[in-house]
Amino acid sequence: MITTIENPKHPCFDQEASHSHARIHLPVAPKCNIQCNYCNRKYDCVNESRPGVTSSVLSPGQAVAYLSAMSDRIENISVIGIAGPGDPFANPMETLETIRLIKEKYPDKLFCLSSNGLNLKPYIDIISELGVSHVTITINAVDPEILAKVYSWVRSEQKVYRGIEGAKVLLAKQLECIPLLKAKGITVKINTIILPGINDDHIAEVAKVVADLGADVMNCIPVIPNQDTPFAEMEEPSKQMIFKVRTLAKEHIKMMNHCSRCRADAAGLLGQDNTEAFGLLQEFASKPLNPEEDRPYIAVATREGLLVNMHLGEASSLYLYRQTPKGFHFVEERKTPDAGSGEFRWMNLASKLNDCRAILVGGAGPSPLKILQNSGIRVVQMTGLIDEGLEAVFNGKQIKTIKKADQFMCGDTCRGNAQGCA
Repeated sequence: MITTIENPKHPCFDQEASHSHARIHLPVAPKCNIQCNYCNRKYDCVNESRPGVTSSVLSPGQAVAYLSAMSDRIENISVIGIAGPGDPFANPMETLETIRLIKEKYPDKLFCLSSNGLNLKPYIDIISELGVSHVTITINAVDPEILAKVYSWVRSEQKVYRGIEGAKVLLAKQLECIPLLKAKGITVKINTIILPGINDDHIAEVAKVVADLGADVMNCIPVIPNQDTPFAEMEEPSKQMIFKVRTLAKEHIKMMNHCSRCRADAAGLLGQDNTEAFGLLQEFASKPLNPEEDRPYIAVATREGLLVNMHLGEASSLYLYRQTPKGFHFVEERKTPDAGSGEFRWMNLASKLNDCRAILVGGAGPSPLKILQNSGIRVVQMTGLIDEGLEAVFNGKQIKTIKKADQFMCGDTCRGNAQGCA
């Protein structure tokens, strides 16, 4: 088990805590929705330490198993976080499911996220409910003219923006998130990359704007020029430039001065990453997890307990069954979360069904389908006898009554309000 810390502190937000409180990043978010001109996220050698890289990517289930193994190797882990290697909210389902699973197992630990802020707003209520306490947003300028020089493109709501247009879209969404996060009691840190000749004379203005919006602390990070990027030939900021930028910025907001520019798979004390983490990460990334050993039940969406004949969005409760030497046995009827909370409804359902290896339904929308499957719950869409579905899942038999593509669409009998079944 992870060592319990009576008063957990975040080493990135508290310099004194950085010497005694460890953190671990779970690399479950590979996709990104912007292209920074300084970023190259190619997988790397273990000797390279910079944001945006990881030795392997984990699924939510693999992340839990990896964290459990690392807890035996690192003392005083106080913070668990997701910082890429892409953006957590370009991978929202993987991110949210990882948080849910981790907070369920380690409720006393702080959980933090690091994002570019572009797609953060729709998930603020959800991450607050899940217990995320710290969020970092990377904001490199508050002037679109300057910001346009930093990014090649921005992809928002399936549309790609470039230049000033992209900068305006990104900046508006970033700044909007700060007061919304603060309203939920979440501590907000702003990361700003020091880019000589681009934003070094502008960062004090960034500090003023984000401080006025309620941000708690700022981290001014010297750029690391990366090969095969537009900024590959950019010189690293001098010590004098870094000092000047931070001095001017701290007139407006508290500064973080002990950043170690962590990888997306960092583990241990700041600047003292655990060397076993890389090998262990690759080991767990290559292991398909089999949740069936400790998930003895199958849930069924049924009206009368004989047929699989309900769309998941319609079901106010599910029947649970297990297999015994004498056949299939009804265990209990379990209530489903109320409709109307969107994706959070299905995350709650996944939590309620954490002892189920599968669910038999007449139909299911893409959002619950993805969330349940990411939680290790197989979703079987079918029609017909419950026993036939149970036989298929428990014993690997073929289901003859697999759901047709147009069956069980929401229709006259649907009791939903279009808020939680998409």
